[in-house]
Amino acid sequence: MPSISHSLKDMSLAQKMKLLEEVWDSVVREEKDFKSPSWHKALLAERRELVEAGKAKFSPWKEVKERIRRRRSGSRRS
Repeated sequence: MPSISHSLKDMSLAQKMKLLEEVWDSVVREEKDFKSPSWHKALLAERRELVEAGKAKFSPWKEVKERIRRRRSGSRRS
């Protein structure tokens, strides 16, 4: 397995995003070899039922990102 030549903490955000894109592209190319865990199918079915029953809750992406930022900044203070 090739090694990453830079420490992640030394990489810029743009470099990290590029690395993530490269990893994802690699995963997609090898997708035929990937088997999802059986619990994924059950979880997706459960969520589909919630959507169809009108019981699913959704949030705008902007709000989700803000919640994640607040959680992350709170965890750094701990």
